[in-house]
Amino acid sequence: MTRQAFMARLRDGLRGLPPQAIADIVADYETHFADGLAAGRSEADVAAALGDPGRLARELRAEAGLRAWEESRSPSAGAAAVFAVLGLGAIDILILLPILMGVGGALFGLGVAAIAIFFGGGVVFAAGPFTGMPGGAAAAILAGIGLMAAATSLGALLTLVTIGLVNALVWYGRLHYRLLKPALEPQTVGGLQ
Repeated sequence: MTRQAFMARLRDGLRGLPPQAIADIVADYETHFADGLAAGRSEADVAAALGDPGRLARELRAEAGLRAWEESRSPSAGAAAVFAVLGLGAIDILILLPILMGVGGALFGLGVAAIAIFFGGGVVFAAGPFTGMPGGAAAAILAGIGLMAAATSLGALLTLVTIGLVNALVWYGRLHYRLLKPALEPQTVGGLQ
């Protein structure tokens, strides 16, 4: 593979990352080619030693997604981290995706339930004193406040569970990357690559 073909595939695989990050990564790999050529190696040898540019791009995108989650624990960074981990390999998608869909669906359902309970508590709080609820107006107000507090607690718990799940996926992605990295790096045999 030529330098130009390697760089084109690498750039294509890095699409979606910030332009500065792509420029830094491409510059780094250009340096690898320049160093290899200066050492008397051909472009094809350097490209073979660097590995598959598509695989490198997936790993670099995964690392960028994981770094974004660690820097900014926002929903978009969490989603990027999840998709970055899933993008590392097709086997992982076959194993993790059904599990994540089930867990994600359960978390989403509980989130919707928490919102519904909160609004239901608001209705009981606001309308309960005027509807003749058992226990009177004070019981209706306290019941409404209790429902809203329970919903808020459920929402906080769901947030903690979601953050823990994303952290577990980040840990899994880093472990996965560490396990694959030795297999992807060029092996030296007798000082030759």
